[in-house]
Amino acid sequence: MRETLFNWLGQTLYGKRCLDLFAGSGALGFEAASREAAQVVMVENNRAVFKALQDNAKKLGLSNVALQCADGLKFASQANMAFDVIFLDPPFQSDYLPQLLPRLADKLAEDGVIYVESGSAFDAGAEWQVLKQGKAGAVYHQLIRRA
Repeated sequence: MRETLFNWLGQTLYGKRCLDLFAGSGALGFEAASREAAQVVMVENNRAVFKALQDNAKKLGLSNVALQCADGLKFASQANMAFDVIFLDPPFQSDYLPQLLPRLADKLAEDGVIYVESGSAFDAGAEWQVLKQGKAGAVYHQLIRRA
């Protein structure tokens, strides 16, 4: 799925500002950083996972990665910056997606996109345009932007 995502986004993210909300392992954020994103903000609430992200960022020597140990919902409400790409992969059993999209709409740059992963089919609503979508195993994924 990661290969599909970066084919959708293009092979380089040069100069883009990215947000990896609910970063987990950090695979998407670190991949974006390695593809020349200007800045990647990675948000993770679990302290042990956050520590692993810190260790990995240090080992990789990525100066374009900023880590935040914070609740994803709160960060989405309080962040005061715009992003070109938002990676949104909340825990599948949560009800976060419908809560997050309204909070993130004004955090997108003019031509910004959100990549969404979910455990079931997800309809973002009329405010969002689906650019690409697919399913791999039990995971649904789509690339959306404001309509």
